[in-house]
Amino acid sequence: MTAPRTAAIAATVRGGRGADRPQPTLAEVRSWPATVSIPRAAKALGCSKSHLHERIKQGNSPVKTIPFGSRHVVITADLVRVLSGED
Repeated sequence: MTAPRTAAIAATVRGGRGADRPQPTLAEVRSWPATVSIPRAAKALGCSKSHLHERIKQGNSPVKTIPFGSRHVVITADLVRVLSGED
């Protein structure tokens, strides 16, 4: 069994929606719409959506968000900035 296949299996075993999808590349994130959901941004950051929600709630999120009704969306350009190491 190859290493990428093993990683995909491990992700599936951990469970959760989208667990079998690999973390997106920076190039893929750059092609995303202007804003994305918390779960999608969390996947790109390599953390759980609950962790990112908690960081947003505490006011120390690594990415900028916009309140959108009763939820927040992440600004993709800021997500790209964080993922590419720009500060």
